[in-house]
Amino acid sequence: MNQAHQRALPVRLAIFDIDGVMTDGSLYFSDDGKEYKAFNSLDGHGLKMLRQTGVELAIITGRNSQVVVHRAKNLGIHHVYQGVDNKLDAYLHLLDKLGLQPEQTAYMGDDVVDLPVMTRCGLAICVPAAPAEVQQYAHVITQRDGGRGAVREACEFIMKAQGHYAALLAEYVR
Repeated sequence: MNQAHQRALPVRLAIFDIDGVMTDGSLYFSDDGKEYKAFNSLDGHGLKMLRQTGVELAIITGRNSQVVVHRAKNLGIHHVYQGVDNKLDAYLHLLDKLGLQPEQTAYMGDDVVDLPVMTRCGLAICVPAAPAEVQQYAHVITQRDGGRGAVREACEFIMKAQGHYAALLAEYVR
């Protein structure tokens, strides 16, 4: 078992950035200022599957968007931090709130603003479009891009490392 798989074993909380991770990073605005985001359904189902294994899910993002609130509710994500200037503060609050240690957490980001959490969590994951400065701190770099299945890949990585994936998959191929 490699180091990244070892780091995934104790994960009880998986935290995700939004723009560039759950989306492709594009920001769409209408003429009246409404913001739109496109989410991947494979990512959504991966998150639901991971949650079924007992891993808590959270979002920490620097932007504010009502779309994120709707998506989180749809996926059963109860820990949502938006408009966060200091992601480390939100991360530490989550650890305290849930009584977890850093090694029990995974974080998926795509930019330098994610590094304060990525360098402290147990399992740091990033997308292939992340800058080299971010990739060097990641334990896992997904093959798929943000908003294109990267989150699903991260969820499956954790589920497989923890030995849950085969049982969950079996529910679909009875």
